[in-house]
Parts: sequence; C-alpha cells; structure tokens
Amino acid sequence: MRCLMMATIAFSLCACDGNKFHVNGTIGDAKDSVLYFEHMSLDGPVVMDSVKLDQNGEFSFAGDGVAAPEFYRLRIASNIINVSIDSTETVSFKAKYPTMATDYEVEGSENCKKIKELSLLQIQLLGRSLAIDRNRSLGVEQVKDSINILMTQYKDYVRQNYIFKEPQKAYAYFALFQTLGNMLIFNPRESEDDIRTFAAVATSWDTYYPEAERGENLHNIAIEGLKVIRHNRVKMMGPAVDAAKVTVSNIIDVPLIDNKGRQRSLKELAGKVVLLDFHAFASEGSTKRIMMLRDLYNKFHAQGLEIYQVSVDPDEHFWKTQTAALPWINVHDPDALESQYLVRYNVQSIPTFFLIDKTNTLHKRDVQIKNLDDEIQSLLR
Repeated sequence: MRCLMMATIAFSLCACDGNKFHVNGTIGDAKDSVLYFEHMSLDGPVVMDSVKLDQNGEFSFAGDGVAAPEFYRLRIASNIINVSIDSTETVSFKAKYPTMATDYEVEGSENCKKIKELSLLQIQLLGRSLAIDRNRSLGVEQVKDSINILMTQYKDYVRQNYIFKEPQKAYAYFALFQTLGNMLIFNPRESEDDIRTFAAVATSWDTYYPEAERGENLHNIAIEGLKVIRHNRVKMMGPAVDAAKVTVSNIIDVPLIDNKGRQRSLKELAGKVVLLDFHAFASEGSTKRIMMLRDLYNKFHAQGLEIYQVSVDPDEHFWKTQTAALPWINVHDPDALESQYLVRYNVQSIPTFFLIDKTNTLHKRDVQIKNLDDEIQSLLR
C-alpha cells in the first residue's frame, strides 16, 4: 500500500510539473551576483524568482505553462537576456557576466534564438546611429536625415525577415516593441505603415491566440495610433477642416488592379461591410466556393455588403475568363502565391476570407465565425 501511495504521489508531481515551463542554464564569472527572473507583463517587469549565483553560475527557474506566448527576462543589474515562452518548454541558456546580454547561447526555443538575433540587430542600429550623431562633420539636419534612413532600412529588413515572415510568433511581437534609445522603432503614433505592421501581428494573434490579452493590446495600440494620426492631419489642415471628412483606414490595404483594368482598394469601401476573400480559381472546390459567395452577394449586397476577391492564380488570363461574369470586385495579385498580402494577413491556406466592418476595421477571419449569415447581418445593422 505504501509503495502504491508513493507511486501515486510521484505521478501527481510529474503531472503537475508537466504543466510548467523551465528556464535554466549557467552564467559564468558571476559569483555572488543576484540573477532575477522577471515576467515582462503589459504593466512592466514583475520579479518571479531570484537566485544568488555560486561559483558554477547554475540557475533553474520555473513557471506555470502559458496558452499564448509570454515574455520574461534574466537580469543581473542592467544586463538582460530576453526570454519568450510558448507553452511548457524547457529553455537553456549559457552565458558569462558581464557580456551576457549579447554573448550567450540558447537551446530549446527557436523564438528565443530569433529574439537574440533581433537584439543584436538593435544594438548594431544603436551603434551606427551614435556614430552618425557624433560625426562633427555633419550638420543637425544631415544627422537627422541619416538616422532616419538607417531606421527606415532597419524597419524594412525586420518587417520582411521577422514580422511578416511569421507574424503569429513571439519574436514578431517582440520586434514591434524594440527601441532606439527611448524611442520606439515601430511607432504607430507617427506612421501608418507602422500601424499596419502592428495590425498584421494582431490579426495573426486573433487566429492563433483568440483570447490573448497581448493580441487585444496590439489592436488597441493600432487604433489609438490611427486616432493620433487623424487628429494631427486635421490640425495641419487647419480649423476649417471637418474631422469627420478625414478618413484613415484601420486595415492593411490591398490595392490591386481589377478585371476591368481599374485600380481598386479596400479603403474606398469604407461605409460598407466587406468580405475580403483570398482565392485561387484554379484550385479544387473553386466552383462551389463561388456559388457560396454568389448566394451571399444576392442576399446582402443591396443592404451594404461588398465582396473584394483577391486572386492568387499564376495565370492572369485564366483569372480574367473566370471572373468575367461575377458581379463583385475581383482583383489579381501578379505575385500569385508569393503575394505579400498572404503574409500580411497570415493566410495559411487558400481559400481564406475576412470580414471588415463599416469603419474599415478588420472584424474576424473565417475560422472565428460560426454562422457567416448571422455575422454579416450583425455588421449591416
């Protein structure tokens, strides 16, 4: 009986431990230093645990498993290693003090490896910016312009290689909040492109982590940024301008040429409920899909529904013949399955659709909708 009881206790402990994540490793040359393990909450860092390191520098921390990516950090004084956790994994670090922030090894998490890459890129950006700022041969405007060029190049690189590549990942979220000094690199209060970058990650998090507080936070940041930009535009135009007449899109626009040779965009459809559909007419099941869309169009178009269908067919001529008799907006992306919009909207399979409300704000994507007719009717009211 005692053996059975001990076995039961051991099993219980293992089951409990299976719901936790672990962060461990060694930090050399840090004897008697206090290593803090902190949760990077939306309200700031919160100390979860700490340890006074011995000669070996070994440490081991644990926390409850997470349903959506969360962020933590290992810190000695002002030296920091950023950590992301997706669920219940074990992540191991090996570093030395005081170079731990830039010179460390990580195993067990691809996200943490990408975050290390981003941190090193950020440090390089800071170093190059400081070199420009200290160049006495440059005037104030030249310094400003040169740093702005560096920032633009950095943002373009990070967007394409980290954020848009896998927007649902923790490292994409991490990239949004990098800073240069005390200034956000991606600043949704100053740039519509940056707002759309935030929105792209928010859209992905809606799909993968629909109840995540961080996903909701991204949406709120993007919306607040739009309000600031809108206010600044009105202010620049002068008091005679009616703010209600200044329009700003809350979505990632898809400006493409339709089957009649006309440039179209989602922005022009503000005031309507829009079904944004990514489609390939050459794919199996296309005919059935078109019949479903035609039924929706016939039911709701007169009430204010528009369909904006994006073809990713490689054969443009084939697309034109297939859409000649369709009554809704049909556009074609010449990049086909390499389309940047598939990445920005985190389209994992074709076909995929999204609903956009009358304010030109992304509402939901197909996997979040149980009854499409009811969802459309609720937005048309």
